[in-house]
Amino acid sequence: MMPSMARSLPGLRATLAGPRRQPPARGLRALYTGRAWAILVASYAALALLVPLANLALPAASAFHLSDHAVALGGKILCYATVALAMDLVWGYAGILSLGHGLFFALGGYAMGMYLMRAIGAEGVYGDPILPDFMVFLDWKALPWYWRGSDSFLHQALLVVLAPGLLAFVFGWFAFRSRIRGVYFSIITQALTYAFMLLFFRNQTGFGGNNGFTDFKRILGFPLASPRTRAALFALSATLLFAALIGCRALVRSKFGRVLTAIRDAEDRVRFCGYDPVGFKLFVWTLSAAICGIAGALYVPQVGIINPSEMSPANSVEIAVWVAVGGRGTLLGPILGAALINGAKSWLTVAAPELWLYALGLLFIVVTRWLPNGVLGLFQRRPA
Repeated sequence: MMPSMARSLPGLRATLAGPRRQPPARGLRALYTGRAWAILVASYAALALLVPLANLALPAASAFHLSDHAVALGGKILCYATVALAMDLVWGYAGILSLGHGLFFALGGYAMGMYLMRAIGAEGVYGDPILPDFMVFLDWKALPWYWRGSDSFLHQALLVVLAPGLLAFVFGWFAFRSRIRGVYFSIITQALTYAFMLLFFRNQTGFGGNNGFTDFKRILGFPLASPRTRAALFALSATLLFAALIGCRALVRSKFGRVLTAIRDAEDRVRFCGYDPVGFKLFVWTLSAAICGIAGALYVPQVGIINPSEMSPANSVEIAVWVAVGGRGTLLGPILGAALINGAKSWLTVAAPELWLYALGLLFIVVTRWLPNGVLGLFQRRPA
């Protein structure tokens, strides 16, 4: 009797404990499901490999050939999608609505534009090997101190991250410590980008005035007019977007991300629990600005120009529209929203330019009224 009872105890213990739970997934498997990973990797391979091959390897007569214009347009949209992703990181997960992310994007573009202007060298209109053409035209005698080192790609690559990152850190330090949030924070960020736009419009600032930087020739010795260079820049833009998506996903799925979401939903309660929201908000705010700066650096050589209009408050508002249309707080949604809106903009501004702003406003109203989860919400499963 006793031996049989001893043998039955382990089975009884297992029954009372219930079904054995699987350990939580770790590493990359914890970020997305297997099906989602397959879709993401396939999409990245199509963008980084198949698109350049369709442009370079296939003849122009082929139905699958992509023109140089299509590659440049696609690269620009990929950069916009990266900015939308960075915006969703602070708005969707930290509750920080920024109307000044266009400033960080433009600062990264200007940092890379400085290198591209110096790379022109003696091939410029005035043939000066040191001074850019606009400085020769304005009768500048020497480079300003903040242009020193601009002929070095590594120096400017660091500036691409440091310029927007440092500005965001200093601004966020004072704003978050003063507990400025909500609509007040949004208005201040809009005023900041507007002030910088006016500053860069001045010829005395040393950034080309209202014309900005243009007429780029090469990057790292490779001619920008070459289809191979443009295809490489497109692949780099796709790689940046994919890496930023995985990095942001890992961040928001971590303990840091859970605290960040709690700050978004109830910042005062998080503070009462012993957490200081300033450090969390400041880190994600600075990281978002740095991502925008890198996207701007890849945007400029593909588009061929950077001027103060990129800092326009309207551009920053449009970034927020991309996020809202795609689906805030999803990471994938803003990418989809940026692609849809900018793709439609490129087509509609050619077919019916006077209707574009009306179409954008109508789209925003429809999403706000009937699609609270954005376009991505249409593809998400609803609970039964």
